[in-house]
Amino acid sequence: MPHTDLEHPNPKFLDAPLRALSLALAEEGPAVEILDGNQLTYASDASDGTGAVVRTSGSTGMPKRTALSVDAIAANAQITAEFLGFEGQWLLALPLNYVAGLTVLTRSLYAGTEPVATEPGAHFSADLFNQAAASMTDKRRITSLVPTMLQRLLTDPSAETLASLKRFDALLIGGGRTPAWVLEAAARENLNVFLTYGSAETCGGCVYNGTPLPGVSVREEGGRLWLGGPTLATGYLNDPDRTAEHFREHDSERWYLTDDLGTFTNGVVSVSGRVDDVINSAGIKLSAAHIQRFVETQPGVTSALVLGVPHPEWGEAVGLAVTGEYDDAALLSAIRSELGATSVPKFVWHPDELPLLGNGKPDRLRAAAELAKHPR
Repeated sequence: MPHTDLEHPNPKFLDAPLRALSLALAEEGPAVEILDGNQLTYASDASDGTGAVVRTSGSTGMPKRTALSVDAIAANAQITAEFLGFEGQWLLALPLNYVAGLTVLTRSLYAGTEPVATEPGAHFSADLFNQAAASMTDKRRITSLVPTMLQRLLTDPSAETLASLKRFDALLIGGGRTPAWVLEAAARENLNVFLTYGSAETCGGCVYNGTPLPGVSVREEGGRLWLGGPTLATGYLNDPDRTAEHFREHDSERWYLTDDLGTFTNGVVSVSGRVDDVINSAGIKLSAAHIQRFVETQPGVTSALVLGVPHPEWGEAVGLAVTGEYDDAALLSAIRSELGATSVPKFVWHPDELPLLGNGKPDRLRAAAELAKHPR
C-alpha cells in the first residue's frame, strides 16, 4: 500500500499531486490525470480500479489517454525495486503528465520516500539538476531522465555535476536511443546508468539494459515486439478500437502490441526502430534508425534525427536534422560511402538544438515540417 500519511513540504508544487495519487492508489479517491504544465485533474470517465490516466506524447500526431490500474502502478513500483535491489529517494526532472514523471511520484509513495524536483517549467540544465540533487537526504538515490538530459549533463560537465551524478545509485534513461558518445562518457565516469524500454502502456520502463523486469514477458513476432506482465495498462480510455488493436490475448496471457521493431534473443531485448521508421524512397526501403545511428557516430555531431519527408519524385526522401560542429560535406560523403547513395539526405536542417516535446523526446512533427523547408 502507498504511504498516505506523509507530509511533503519540499517542493511545494508536488503536494497536491502526491496527495491525489495517494488517495487514488488507496482507492479512496478518483483516478488522477495530470495535464501539461503539471495541472492536476481527475479522470471522471475512468473505470473503478483505475489509479491514473496518462496522455501519450503524441510525437507522431496520435495522442491517446492510457488508463493505468492501481494494480499495474503498484506492480511497477514493486518490480522496479526488486530489479534494482533497493528503494530510494527520487529526483523528478520530467513533467508529471508523462508516465516517466508520474511514476517518480508513485514509486516514491510506495517506498515511503519524499521526492525532490527540478524547477517545474524551467529549461533543464546542469545547474537545476545539481540544485535539486543537493537537497536529497536519503542514502539511496534514483532519477529518471531522457537521453537529451543526460547528454546535457555530460557535455563539458563541471566537477559539481559529475559529483552529483555519481551519488545516484540508478540513472534510469529512457524515451529514446542514447547516443553512443553519451554512453561512453557515462561509462568513463562509472555512472550507474540503466537504459530503460517501455511506454505509457506498460506503466513506463519494463525492460532495463535489455533485461525484462521480474514478471514481464516479451515476444517478437514478424519483427515486432509484444510485451506482457503485471504492469500493462487497462487500455485507451473511450477508444475501444485502438484498445482492441494493441491489447490482445495470446496463450491465456494479455499482451500489448508495441509499435517497435526488435528482437528478443537469449533473454535480451534489442530495439532496432519503429514500425513507422521505414522510409520508402523510390521503392527502396530505408531504416531511419539505422541512418541516424550512423550519423550520431560521425565527428562533431552532437545529436541527430532522421525522418522520411514527402518528395514529389520519389514519394519519400531521407530528411536529416543535425546539431553540432561538423563538416557538412564530409558528413554527407560518409553517409554515401558507408550506407549508399539512397541513404544520403535530400533534406537537411541545422537547428541549434533539436525540437523537443515536454518529455524531452524529439518533436517529430515539427522536425518534419522544418525539414520540408530545407531541401538540398
